[in-house]
This record gives sequence, C-alpha cells and structure tokens, in this order.
Amino acid sequence: MSSGAPRALLLIGAVGVGKTTTTDAIADELEVRSIPGAAFDLDWLRRAWPAPPDDRFNNRLELAALDAVSAVHRDAGAQVLVAAGVIEERADRASYETAFGCPLTVVRLTAPRELVRARLHRRHEGDPDGLAWHLDRFDELTDILDAAGVEDAAVPVGPDPRSTAQAVLRAVGI
Repeated sequence: MSSGAPRALLLIGAVGVGKTTTTDAIADELEVRSIPGAAFDLDWLRRAWPAPPDDRFNNRLELAALDAVSAVHRDAGAQVLVAAGVIEERADRASYETAFGCPLTVVRLTAPRELVRARLHRRHEGDPDGLAWHLDRFDELTDILDAAGVEDAAVPVGPDPRSTAQAVLRAVGI
C-alpha cells in the first residue's frame, strides 16, 4: 500500500464472531507490512451508563468519540484505521464514514453458529445471565445484519486470527 489518503476498515458481525480478535490481528499484520495505522474497539468508545432511552447502545456517544479518536490517529499519520463494531442499518454507514474522516470499507465477519455459541459459553462461564443475553443477541444481530446488507465484503473466520486478518486484508485490497 502506498502512502496517501487514509482509509477506514470497520469489522462488523454478531457478538462472539471474532471482531476484536481479528482487529488486533489486522493491526499486527499492518505493522509487519510497515503500514501506519491504528486499531480500536468501538465497544470501548461507547461504554458509558446509563444509555439514553432512545439510544440503547450509545451510538451517538460512539460516533462522537470515533470522530475525535480518528482525527488524532489521522493527524499522527495513520493510513489505515481499523475498528471492531456493529452497524445495524445501511443508512448509518455515512455517519461512520464521517466520523472516521476518510473512506470506509465495511467487512462482515461470519462464523458457524455452533462455533460462536461455544465461544460465548467459554466467555461467559459463571455468568448465566450474560450468557443468555449474548446467545439471544447473536441470533438477533445475525438476523439484523442478514437483512441490512451493510457490508462491502463478507469474510468467514479462519482457523486462527492471523489467517482471518490476512483474508480480510485481501478482501479489501490491502
């Protein structure tokens, strides 16, 4: 990738599919390739409570924080901004592209339902309420994303995070 205008890459998918892990692996791969960049998880940018009644997942806060964080990283020379998150409606893409401050490519990660359910069981061991919520949310969000068609490309998770990261970068031409 030659130096030039920055671009953003947003990994979306249902809970437990591997968005954050793949984002970390993409960051490692970009560093190995000497491509300046930054990586972050949008969950952390919107983690505040209580959420307003009309913004269940704090999306307005997420967008405001994303705008600020992206500007800092672009100013520091990042060519590729990589984030893990979720966009549930195609109409919201423009808001995210504006917040990133550069062209946006959305990649949806997919994984077999039973693989994700096993991950969620491990992640929420000892937390039955959290497990139940995430299992339900996986099914709900999968249906929402199937209907929304937000992504530019879909990539199935591979056998390990590095192979998934490399598949994502191939899919987007990096």
